[in-house]
Amino acid sequence: MRCNSVAICSRAFARSRRKLSLAIYRYPVKSLRGERLERAQVLTDGLLGDRTGALLIESGHARVGKAYRGKEDSRLHHYDRPEQARAAAADDRVKLRLAASARYFDDSPISLILAPWLADAERICECSLDVCRFRPNLFADEIIGADDEAALLGAVLAIGPDVRLRVTKRIERCVTITYDPDSDAVNPAILRALAQRRDAILGVYCEVLATGEISAEDTISRI
Repeated sequence: MRCNSVAICSRAFARSRRKLSLAIYRYPVKSLRGERLERAQVLTDGLLGDRTGALLIESGHARVGKAYRGKEDSRLHHYDRPEQARAAAADDRVKLRLAASARYFDDSPISLILAPWLADAERICECSLDVCRFRPNLFADEIIGADDEAALLGAVLAIGPDVRLRVTKRIERCVTITYDPDSDAVNPAILRALAQRRDAILGVYCEVLATGEISAEDTISRI
């Protein structure tokens, strides 16, 4: 993926722990291209270096003072550097400035998608979907019993020896998921299908209960 989841008790515990396909992603500047990591530091306010910058609108657009997002320009996710996005916006007579004094999340510090949820979305949309289209922080294999997002609400998840997350809410998707992560193609049918069959839900938000380092070699479990 480019952007470049005691006898009986012990058996149940083993089934609930799966190797994370763990794709770990962070997005240094909100709405720009993400990067895949082999390991990451999880802080109380999210992954170290995740969405610590945003391009704010100075003029030329109704959202002055607010973040310039994929909703405003479907090309943003192709850009690695703020300068590229600013130049493209200037062509549309929109002036941007880079802000780097806070975290710029849509909602919560960590987002998670599980492979079965993505597979369900692919079945509904009748096409293959790159998980990067949905810009998660974590993409992991299944967790037993989490057949859909609602089944994981309120759960505490352990990743590796130290990190603990609590699942807080489902993620309702917007138009940005219709943008192909590797091309200029836009497919409105994806959002339409997910809205009709999944209430536009894919993935969950999490809050951080305990900090530490995670890696692609870690395991995930519900505790």
